[in-house]
Amino acid sequence: MTISIITACRNSAATLPVAMDSVLAQTHADIEYLVIDGASTDGSQSLLETYGPKFTGRMRWLSEPDSGMYDAINKGIARATGDIIGILNADDFLAHDNVVAHIAAAFAEEIDAVYADIQFVDAATLTQPVRYYSSRYFRPWLARFGYMPAHPSFYCRRALFEKFGAYATDYRIAADHELLIRFLVKHRIRARYLREVLVKMRPGGISTRDVDSTLTLNRENIRACRANGIYTNAFFQLGKYLFKVPGMVFKNGF
Repeated sequence: MTISIITACRNSAATLPVAMDSVLAQTHADIEYLVIDGASTDGSQSLLETYGPKFTGRMRWLSEPDSGMYDAINKGIARATGDIIGILNADDFLAHDNVVAHIAAAFAEEIDAVYADIQFVDAATLTQPVRYYSSRYFRPWLARFGYMPAHPSFYCRRALFEKFGAYATDYRIAADHELLIRFLVKHRIRARYLREVLVKMRPGGISTRDVDSTLTLNRENIRACRANGIYTNAFFQLGKYLFKVPGMVFKNGF
């Protein structure tokens, strides 16, 4: 079973090697790795040229201007040939060497997607836990309150993108949230939760960069719900923060 992993990046030369090394370390041999670079100016292309041969034909990359992260991800989806597709952000890395093997084993069942947990780690050490995000409590009705599985842990069959569409590029921050709602809630795909950490992440990111980003995220989350037939409002969306508090306390899982 071929697993396609897509990394969209722009000027990510400082973090990209860790992400690529985590893919190289995977024990599952049948991986297709696609890196879609948004015409970086920090030497990322040279880095990709260096890493390409290490993947022995399993890596393809593209560098050209795009219309943002979700446009870049969609380019990767359009080029992917694997049975299963997942996204690995350039600032993130796979949590252990058997991540893809565990994902492939889960898809031996009659399911459409898997999701799991993620862990935020200190940016300097990449080992010290900072926060934990568990997807184990997700139920479709919780989408109204802003709680969804961790998108970096989401892997699904490529056929779903052909059937239900890719990422909506008119969202600035929350296209991943909208896609999860569309797949998991609106279309009720068959998904399985894996009780383990699949991805480790550095703290930060555009969705939590500042007050404006947080407000934009909440507005787009509301829009994503309503676009898929779920009524919500700003008050309901506060519910997702209840799931963040335990993750700050129990940094290794709860």
